[in-house]
Amino acid sequence: MPASLWSACAGLALAAAVAMPALADGLKDEIAPTGKLRVAIAISPAGGAFWSTKTESGYAGVPVDLGKEMAARLGVPVEYVVHQNSGQITDAAAKGTLEKGAWDVTFLPKDPERETEMMFGPIYEVADATYIVKPGSTVTSFATLDQPGTKVAAVNNTTTMRGAIAHLKNAKVTGYQTYDEIFDLLKSGGIDAFALSRDQLNKMAQKIPGTRVLDETFKKTVTAVAVPPGHAQALAFVTKFMTEATTNGTLRKAYDNNGLKDTPIRTE
Repeated sequence: MPASLWSACAGLALAAAVAMPALADGLKDEIAPTGKLRVAIAISPAGGAFWSTKTESGYAGVPVDLGKEMAARLGVPVEYVVHQNSGQITDAAAKGTLEKGAWDVTFLPKDPERETEMMFGPIYEVADATYIVKPGSTVTSFATLDQPGTKVAAVNNTTTMRGAIAHLKNAKVTGYQTYDEIFDLLKSGGIDAFALSRDQLNKMAQKIPGTRVLDETFKKTVTAVAVPPGHAQALAFVTKFMTEATTNGTLRKAYDNNGLKDTPIRTE
């Protein structure tokens, strides 16, 4: 190889070697500006692929496992930023990543309204939204549910709540901050029905005898990884991470570790 060509190649190699750490540092500055990867999670006993739960040693859930693996890939510690519901996570996105209570990455039900507040990567769950009715209810279908005077609960400012409001023309939909509050109201008969994903409502029905999960579906809820707006490098990283997690078994392991061994991974 001519000396001039060798020198040029060596120069390019050196430039690439210098640039790669710079790119990595730039990504870390954007996706983990505090030196930790702050993963926003919503706490509830509902379980599933979106909700996380509080445990004696910390937190458990599919987002918890994915966030921990993502932080390890970046080489930074993970910190879980706890919220009561997905609406609070959405509200925190507008505060900016450097403010108290904000976050760097989350795993959230996606809808057009939220797409104006954050940037979404690949979908990793598709769930059917329906209603569970209180013990002793005579409601057996959407038609018999959607009547004047019927009180339907949903978790406040969520995609499911917006879907229920659009779906029901006569029944009144009211938002509540926590799953636990709605659970107690349903059990006591303080509400007539609760809108949520079918898998979570089926678990609720096992805990409240006499309730019924309706057979029909009013909305497909899709859950995806997300980052705050304007974070293009972060979006590219989490997109690659989730694409690989779906094919290399990381996502399947997260499902299996959190009681979802019989739940298929649905990406579209």
